[in-house]
Amino acid sequence: MSEHPRHPHAPDDLWRSVTRLYAWLEADQPYGGQEGLLLRMLKLQEEVGEVAQAVIGATGQNPRKGTTHTWDDVQSELCDVVITALVALRTLTPDARAVFDAHLAGVTARSLGPRHG
Repeated sequence: MSEHPRHPHAPDDLWRSVTRLYAWLEADQPYGGQEGLLLRMLKLQEEVGEVAQAVIGATGQNPRKGTTHTWDDVQSELCDVVITALVALRTLTPDARAVFDAHLAGVTARSLGPRHG
């Protein structure tokens, strides 16, 4: 994989950006409470569907439409999934970073084990 140059407007800190996006979404929500929370979680499914659509489009698997996307589109959609998931996690807990770090450490340990240390 090639190194991508840093975008001039890229956030300096992932979690600061997640917090800012969360605050932006919370400031202008038509639905609050449990309903707003559930809709935030459903947004993740929408984004995953867009990944599938982009993969189908990049591979030309829909004979009616042909090739409609590129692998760059797939990358972009995957980024949207990650961002949406992190904002959803932040919606559930203000300690999203600690929850994510602990979970990632556990998955890494289980998956790679001591032989990959």
